[in-house]
Order: sequence, then structure tokens, then C-alpha cells
Amino acid sequence: MIKWLKITQLLVNQDKITLMTKQTFLTRITNHEILISDGATGTNLIARGLPGGQTAESWVIAHPQKIIQLHKDFINAGADIILTSTFSASSIRLSNSDLRGKAVEINRKAVELAREAVGTAPIYVAGSLGPVGQLLKPYGPLETNEVINAYAEQADAITRAGADLLVIETQFDIAEIKAAVQGVRQVSELPLVVSLSYDRGRRTMMGVSPSLASKELDSLPIDMLGINCGHSLEDNLQNLLDLKQATSKPLWFKPNAGLPRVDASGNTFYDITPEKMGALVPSWLEAGAQVVGGCCGTSPEHLAAIARNAKAS
Repeated sequence: MIKWLKITQLLVNQDKITLMTKQTFLTRITNHEILISDGATGTNLIARGLPGGQTAESWVIAHPQKIIQLHKDFINAGADIILTSTFSASSIRLSNSDLRGKAVEINRKAVELAREAVGTAPIYVAGSLGPVGQLLKPYGPLETNEVINAYAEQADAITRAGADLLVIETQFDIAEIKAAVQGVRQVSELPLVVSLSYDRGRRTMMGVSPSLASKELDSLPIDMLGINCGHSLEDNLQNLLDLKQATSKPLWFKPNAGLPRVDASGNTFYDITPEKMGALVPSWLEAGAQVVGGCCGTSPEHLAAIARNAKAS
């Protein structure tokens, strides 16, 4: 009995230490701290054996230890925030896959895997919510309510599983973003980041500029506005500067490790080295970014260089 009491007290003390160390995300943002988010999920899992055409969500079920290991690698590289492997885990996105009908299960499981990787470390788990994969009417087949409900279902599962914040990311359509925010806020009060992908250089696929994003989204119940994925590092830096001029919200910034290239064997790679990417971090911070990390092509080695340069600035 004494032994079990000691073990219980030890666990309670560990929880207290974690709570004391891990200040709330928004408090740290309000205090103008610089935080490090993680790197790419998809490109790193492909490098670790994920077959082409399969999504990270399939490995949440089939190879959970590989998901956990990637999270741990980013944590060891200096990440303060890791994103769950749920980018494509909305019911709409999964409807044409072998995972149809498993959205809630996958989202909950992905948060559990992230929590296992974090353990008692003061690391935030961010629920990733990517685009639903189809356009809303009149440009596509989806009704607004379908999209609202899909984001609400995903956000509810992630929130209940114990995430610290939510990230609506790689967005390109204002109508979908508004539906996503509405769906999320129906079920969750977690801190919320909205991040757009300017994959046409200075605009998104639907023609949205950083200034238009700010104009349309600043009044919504979101806590950070940002940029991820997108085009070249040069274009993304200019987009970050434009966004800083247009909004008063704190900024989230996770660009690609350069542009994708194809080698002689037909394999896709990103040509920016960890050293080159890390050297750009001071310019990101000067442009106003408070959370920095990387998207496609950003390995744990890239993230370690980003973290070193962010902490040295």
C-alpha cells in the first residue's frame, strides 16, 4: 500500500510540474514569446516508407509507432508545438478512401499518439484541420452546412481527445475558412489558428491575397493568422510582411523548405538545406512571426536549424 501511495504521489507531482511549466498557449503569445512549431508530416513519412497515394492518417491506425517517432524527432529538434496527423481526417476527405466512416476514431487516435510522444514535456499538441478537398458551391459540389458539420465533427473529436489548440491550415478559399471557423466554434473554445497557403506566389489558388485574408478574417473568433506551405521562401516572406501590415493578430509561419524538385529517378525533393532555412529565421521574426516552423520538405534537421536560429535571435 505504501509503495502504491508513493507511486500515486509521484504521478501527481509530475502532473503539477507539467502544469506549472506549460503555460497556456495564448498567454505565451500575448507575452510575445517566440514558439517553434514542427516540420512536415507527409514528406517525412514518405521518406520513412509511407507508400505513394496513402495519407498520414492511414498510418495513425496501421503504424502508430512511426507517427509517434516522427513527433518525438521534432520534439528533440526543438519543437514547442506538434501538429496531429489529421490534416486529411475530415469525414468529407475520407469519404472516398478505405477510412470512410472513421473520422472520429482517427482524430481521437492521432491526438492520443501525439500525447504519448509528448509525455510530461511542456509541448503543445495542435490539432491539424486541412481543407476538405472539394470546393463549396457555386464552384464545387459542397453545401456550406456540409463543410461546417465536417469541421465541427473533426474539431470536436480532437478537442475531446485533449489537444491544446487547433490549426485550420493550408487554406485557400475564404468561404471554406469561414465555414471551418463556424464549425470549430460550435464545438470548441480552444485557441484557434487559421493559416493560408499562397501557392500561386502572392495569392492563393482562389485569388486571396494576405491583405484580403486579413480584411475577411480579422473579425472572426480566431487567435492567430498565418501562412504555411505555399510557393517559394521569397514569396512567403513577402506575404508575411504584407500580412503583418494588414492585421493586428499574432502571426504563424510555416513555409516549405523551398520548391519541390524531381530527380532523375522521378523522386520529389526540396532543395533548401537545413542551414539555408535556419539562416532565414531572423528575417521571419523581424517580419513579425511569433510561431515559426516548416511545412513540406522540412525535416527534423531543418527544424533543429530553425529552432537554433530562433532562440539565438
